[in-house]
Amino acid sequence: MRHKQEGFLFYAADFNSWAPEDRGWLKSDFTPTGFLDFETSMANLEAIVDEIRKHKDVPILIYNVSPIIPGERIHCYQGLDETFANRIRRFNLGLVGLSERAGISIVDVDTLMARHGADTMKLDAFHLAPQAYRLVAEEVVRILDDLGVLEDLHEGRQL
Repeated sequence: MRHKQEGFLFYAADFNSWAPEDRGWLKSDFTPTGFLDFETSMANLEAIVDEIRKHKDVPILIYNVSPIIPGERIHCYQGLDETFANRIRRFNLGLVGLSERAGISIVDVDTLMARHGADTMKLDAFHLAPQAYRLVAEEVVRILDDLGVLEDLHEGRQL
């Protein structure tokens, strides 16, 4: 959704569960924009990586997303538009391609959730349980260590 007067974007998660007055506010103050198409999204992300690299050669970590949506139990996709879970899967595969081209690192939240049980690690489509956030933080530290960033910091070198 885009704010009608100020132009900022806003993702209205679980809009249908909102109180009627909140849904009314959303409808009166915002206009639907639809999702950004996959190709534009990946091109924008790659442009951001390129822009960062123009200024400094630093490790870049991008988190992927777990496509597990608690409570979702689709078994037949015929007649459905793109589901949010499938959109996430496309995004994650796009990140792999970006990693291959640009050398970014992926914090693989999807695999972490799968290994530890997404049904217990995810609160909803976006939010994780506290123990899941800890796993993600530990994975970030592992990646930074693999990249030598922690050693650089320990030795007082700045990135």
